[in-house]
Amino acid sequence: MFTGIVELIGTVAEYKEYDTSHSGGGGVSVSITDAAPILTDCHIGDSIAVNGICLTVTEYSADTFKVGISPETIKRTNVSSWQAGSKVNLERAVGQDVRFGGHYVQGHVDGVAKIVSREPEGNSIVFGFKLDNKEYEKYIVEKGFICIDGTSLTITKIDPTGAFYIAMIKHTQEKVVLPLKAVGDEVNIEVDLTGKVIEKQVILQLQDQIDNEQSPLAKLLEKLIDRKLTGPR
Repeated sequence: MFTGIVELIGTVAEYKEYDTSHSGGGGVSVSITDAAPILTDCHIGDSIAVNGICLTVTEYSADTFKVGISPETIKRTNVSSWQAGSKVNLERAVGQDVRFGGHYVQGHVDGVAKIVSREPEGNSIVFGFKLDNKEYEKYIVEKGFICIDGTSLTITKIDPTGAFYIAMIKHTQEKVVLPLKAVGDEVNIEVDLTGKVIEKQVILQLQDQIDNEQSPLAKLLEKLIDRKLTGPR
């Protein structure tokens, strides 16, 4: 679990399509350097969010660590665009002594969005985004949380086309990678889990009510249908 409060900007040292080493596991691996401040308490198997993707440490040194990348992660995220020199947001998994300054972030990226606009507003930058998969637009709520490349941000506006916007203050601009990106670039998106959990529970409860002929909802639906068919009595 993460908070979306980025600890450090790291640098991709190497992206291997087929890593045959023990730590590479015979698949895609990425090595991240410039990471010394977050590796002082690192262990093999630890989770680190890299641009919002929860990844497992398979090897590390004083300032560099390696992670394996699954085919599912490649399909869901912008990881395949990373190359040596790419800057990435880093955050360790939450510890007991960490203040929860952002929001509940799993590191399970839902998909990508494209940056569709970038405009200055005072000393802030207002970014606009459009999701590649419209299925997730229903979870985008004005003033709600969203995780963009691992950064916890607040949605300030949603327009009729489905584009949504965030405003990034000066302090955050200096701590994360988003200001390094341009219109047309892709970012990783994790929508707020709360909306998905509520939706699932409501659907299950409604289905249970409909399947039970003696439930209040089933009886109400029966009355409404009967009234429509027979007319008012």
